[in-house]
This record gives sequence, C-alpha cells and structure tokens, in this order.
Amino acid sequence: MPFALRSRRSRGPGFTLVELLVVLAIIGILIGIMIPAIQKVREMMARTQCTNNLKQIGLALHSYIERDKAFPAGYVSGVDAQGNDTGPGWGWASQILPMLEQQNLFTQIQFKTPIEAPANSAARLTVLAGYRCPSDRTTQTTWTARKYDPAGAPIADVCDLAVANYVGVFGVGEPGVDGDGLFFRNSAVRLKEITDGTSNTLAVGERASSLAHATWVGAVTGTEHFPENSSNFVLGHTGEMLNPATPSEGNNFSSDHPGGVNYLYADGHVQFLTASMSAATFQALSTRAGGERVSGDN
Repeated sequence: MPFALRSRRSRGPGFTLVELLVVLAIIGILIGIMIPAIQKVREMMARTQCTNNLKQIGLALHSYIERDKAFPAGYVSGVDAQGNDTGPGWGWASQILPMLEQQNLFTQIQFKTPIEAPANSAARLTVLAGYRCPSDRTTQTTWTARKYDPAGAPIADVCDLAVANYVGVFGVGEPGVDGDGLFFRNSAVRLKEITDGTSNTLAVGERASSLAHATWVGAVTGTEHFPENSSNFVLGHTGEMLNPATPSEGNNFSSDHPGGVNYLYADGHVQFLTASMSAATFQALSTRAGGERVSGDN
C-alpha cells in the first residue's frame, strides 16, 4: 500500500540578532562618513557658484566702465546744506542691471524717484539669484529698512528690500561721504585713479545675512543700518576680521563659507581671502590709492 511522503522544505540560513546589529552599525558608520562628504561637496559647489556670481558682477562693472568711463556710484543721492542724503539712493548694483541681462528690471525702476516710493515697490522687492550667495543661511527673501531713535530702538518701518549678499568696498573706516575705496556716495572712480593697481584693489565682497542685512537696491534715505547709516545697505568698510564668528566693530564683510570670504577685485578676478589674513594687508587691499605694499600672495 503506497504511502505519502511528507516533503520537507529546506530552510536557508537566516540573520541572527547579532548579525543584524552589526549590519545596522556598519550602515550607521557609512552614513556618518558620507554626510560630511556630501556637505563638503555641496559647499564646494556653493562657493564655486558664489565665485561665478562675482565674476559676472566684475564683467558687468567693466562693461559699465567702457560706457561711462568710471565705476558706478556707490549710491546716488542729493545732499542738503548739512551734508545729509536727500535721495533717491539707488546703489551701484542697480546701475549695472542691464549688463547682467536685467534690462526689464532696470527699465521698471524710476531712478529719479526715491527707493521707498510706491512706484518702485515691485522693483525693490525683486530677488536676483546673481546677487545671492548660495551658502547664505537665511531663508528670508526681503528685509525691512527702518528708522531708529538715538538709543537704537526702531521707531518706523520705511520699506522692504530684496536680500542680497554682495556689497561694494568703501575702504577703511566707516562709510561716509568720501571713501578711499571704489564705492561711496556719488562716486565715479576711474581706472587710472586706482594707483595701487586694479589687481591689488578690492571692489566687491560678500556679506552674510547673519552679520547684517544687505541689498542690491540702494541706500534708503532717512533710514539706518543701526548703528551706522543706510549706505551700509550696499557698501562695506574694512576691519580687522574677514569672517568673524560674531559681528565685530569696523568690518562689514563676512560669509557662510568656512574660513573666509570671496572678493571681486577691480581688474575682475575673484579671490577667496582667508580669516587668517592680517588686518594691515586686508585694509591695504581695500584702498585704491593708499600706496601700501601688498605681497603677491595677498
């Protein structure tokens, strides 16, 4: 009498709990190794894009010089009897818009009308990727220009402005009427006036939003970049530190790149200046005709 044979299904070897824990540990180690590497690659890409932004700004500035025979003004403003700004305040970066393929935006701006005028609302709120550093950590696209009382308390909002990360180099000291760099109120610096040499003179540098706000638009008349005037919206003065961990008096430049800041020079080249650079060298690079000696390595 036939009988049925019970079939047995062979069972392959499985993972023990210990083996699973080992695998998970290895995966965790690999992730721990990969994340910093990925972040480093992202920062390298962001820094490269920032460099390219500044190179494009340099090309635009030189196109402007070919047409007008001088760098654009740091910002354009009338002046009252006491030497105070009367506006309209449009800055250097607004004046080179046509050279950055932003003719439509340039045409939209009413340059003889104050920045804060309602007619210029759409223009002053336009965020331009070419004026933003990809490494900048802010999520804001606009910020508010305000008036302050003598103690530093805000007393009135004037208008909102587009965020940007590149400011013109005013030179040594606090921004005022006349700077010893390339950009200041109603300036028109010609190449032949840069007697320190265009390859040894800074034109534009970065400013991280974590240090202070900046914009491509201009200096809004009657507002402050407390505790300094509104020219700091588009200009920067030089100080002892290139990339301070905390804001330091006397310096308007910083970045979210590790270790330093990208700068555009007057001749159009871009260089990453490290935080270890001496204050004397940094300040020498920021003046157009100081006669200082600067090493070839900067």
